[in-house]
Amino acid sequence: MTLPYEGHNGEPQQWTFRSRFSLAMQLVRREVVGRYKGSMLGILWSLLTPLFMLGVYTFVFGMVFKARWAGAAEDTSMAEFAITLFAGLIMFQLFAEVVSRAPMLVLSNPNYVKKIVFPLETLVPVALGAALFHTGLSLVVLIVFMLPVYGSVPMTALLLPLVLVPYCLSILGLSWFLASFGTYVRDIGQILGTIITALMFLSPIFFPLSALPDWLQPWLALNPIALPVEQARNVLLFGQLPDMGPLALYSLASLALAVLGFQFFQKTRKGFADVL
Repeated sequence: MTLPYEGHNGEPQQWTFRSRFSLAMQLVRREVVGRYKGSMLGILWSLLTPLFMLGVYTFVFGMVFKARWAGAAEDTSMAEFAITLFAGLIMFQLFAEVVSRAPMLVLSNPNYVKKIVFPLETLVPVALGAALFHTGLSLVVLIVFMLPVYGSVPMTALLLPLVLVPYCLSILGLSWFLASFGTYVRDIGQILGTIITALMFLSPIFFPLSALPDWLQPWLALNPIALPVEQARNVLLFGQLPDMGPLALYSLASLALAVLGFQFFQKTRKGFADVL
């Protein structure tokens, strides 16, 4: 892969949005291919891993604890519970994969830091792009399971991008902050895993938000994963339109977070070379 570090005359070139996008796509492709290079099952691992976790959670919550989705009929099958659980896990995994890697993105690419003309801010969208690839595969698996269980996929599933776009913006903003902080404060990477696990259990993945007491729901909704999980499940499984009021507020907050995260990363990147 050829990275356009310099122009034809040897002088550093100005990075445009188009050149950044082209570079990001090349890096995403290299990362997806490189992750499974040399393994016997290759890209199948991106399907087997979430399916394995789905099996574990379904067994624990569905069979051991006899959990059922609040508001669902008493005769709800284990397959329906598993699909409902899987839809939430797909959204969570997108967040977890990118955010957990963010503190190490700069630290693991010191060669890019030394190249003055390399757009370091692209490392975060590359991580998000690779995660979105795996999210797409998981969504395909979800739809395959839905067809025999529900008989069809609701048309509202086409509205999933309305949920994913602001969700991705929030992930980008948070990851730009963490990528910068993690370069200077190495301890962030050590505690982040615990925080992400806490966010998973404090998100409406194993239960609907409506199952909580009214006074607690607004506080749990502050979780950046909560609303996307609820809205994605509504459009994918339940045939409901997105709740545009909360989604609009979430979108504005996500856009602000993305802008602030990007600006913070750009202002702090000047010291990266000094601490590597």
